Amino acid sequence: MTEAQNFEASRQEKLHRLEQLGLDPWGQRFDGHMPLGEILRLPITHVEDQRPKVRAAGRVVARRKQGKIYFVDLWDWTIPTRVNKQGQERRALQVAISQKDVGETGWHIADNLDLGDLLGVDGSYGETRRGEPTIFAEKLTYLTKSLQPHPDKWGGMQDMEFRLRHRYLDLIYTPEVLERSLKRIKIVRRIRSYLEERGYVEVETPTLHAIAGGAAARPFTTHHNALDIDLYLRIALELHLKRLLVGGIEKVYEIGRVFRNEGISPKHNPEFTMLELYQAYGNYETMMELTEGMIVACIDALGGERILPYADRTIDFTPPFDRRTYPALFQQCVGTAIEDRAGVVAAVNVIGLTTHNIDHDVLVHKLFEIKVEPYLETLDRPVFVHDYPAGLCPLTKRKAGMPHIAERFELYVHGMELANAYTELNDPVTQEATFRQQLAGLPEEESMAKMDEDFVRALRHGMPPAGGLGIGIDRLVMLLTNTQTIRDVILFPLLRPEK
Repeated sequence: MTEAQNFEASRQEKLHRLEQLGLDPWGQRFDGHMPLGEILRLPITHVEDQRPKVRAAGRVVARRKQGKIYFVDLWDWTIPTRVNKQGQERRALQVAISQKDVGETGWHIADNLDLGDLLGVDGSYGETRRGEPTIFAEKLTYLTKSLQPHPDKWGGMQDMEFRLRHRYLDLIYTPEVLERSLKRIKIVRRIRSYLEERGYVEVETPTLHAIAGGAAARPFTTHHNALDIDLYLRIALELHLKRLLVGGIEKVYEIGRVFRNEGISPKHNPEFTMLELYQAYGNYETMMELTEGMIVACIDALGGERILPYADRTIDFTPPFDRRTYPALFQQCVGTAIEDRAGVVAAVNVIGLTTHNIDHDVLVHKLFEIKVEPYLETLDRPVFVHDYPAGLCPLTKRKAGMPHIAERFELYVHGMELANAYTELNDPVTQEATFRQQLAGLPEEESMAKMDEDFVRALRHGMPPAGGLGIGIDRLVMLLTNTQTIRDVILFPLLRPEK
């Protein structure tokens, strides 16, 4: 029998003992307990009979016996990391269990506890002689038996793949994982409240699409048996939200999962969370103002400064954010103008990329990615890069008097694209023409390989001029929590099959 099997057999034996004592090892309703973090904030009295009575519930993360007393450490999600009077880092609340105080049944419960078990405690709250905050137990209630061994100390979670595959343990034993997850919740909650304050309404649009549209990405394909049709997991939220603009919902947004059948990297997960919103009678400058205000509001909601650490640097989110045009950055970093076809080809040839049968604007953007984005990574402030080559933006309105420039911006922070926004194209004739141009020559397996005729029809019924915005929630959380890989801000990132 392996060591792990021995541990599991021991836990099964303890479970049977509890059942023989007439105790339910899987617990029952346990009302009236206080969060452990709240108990820790109670005033300490050194007069024993004046200690406040408390009821607590939590997970056993440490257990030790000293004579006729068990000391058990309880953890729940409200426990802060703190340093005790002995200078030790603590992330649990101690429970002292004395046989004379808890009686025979309570002592049997203490005897059969394992790391990972869930325990209810009634008692009084005070300090030990060494100054350790402690619940002095008077009654124990078994709430759940853990049949699988848990890590035996806070540092027991060293292997990253193990942690990702056992996120439930990672949340318990890696403090920064839980803290980051709770910060993500605060960020999303603040986004919703910020938009609600400005009159936006939240909607839900379909996840299954008959046509994969709204972005250039490879979709996941599935099949609906009853209708006998292929469907796609959505790659964007855009086209349905714009239909709602046509229908008169003038400020609309959705925070939803989107799916792209592409690679995995520190900045990419095939399933991720997007915010998309649209505002009638706005434009891309409206979206710049909204984006800046919303990000600053999220930072303020976390309670920190507006200059945040990221990796080995800091990012200054103090508004207003910087604004730079795409053509000016291109000229600065590449050394030629975006409209200089010969200069662009020469620059591409120096790098060694092919130019055969590739559109000029696509070549321009390849150079932008190679030459400009590394420069953006050196900046210590967010920067709105605006006025993109029109050929890259089939859903975007052209700048007045400049048909080769689209009213689009991307927000870059530390070289990472965080937000993408347009002055939305609401001309159905131009929209259909740009769709057809984009679709020309695309293989069937690529997204948007079919025209979304109903979307064009909706535009023909009249969509108001509008600004639209998309923000990657996962990347925003990365930047605001000093996290360098997207898998650490997604509770359950996609992983290879377990060996």
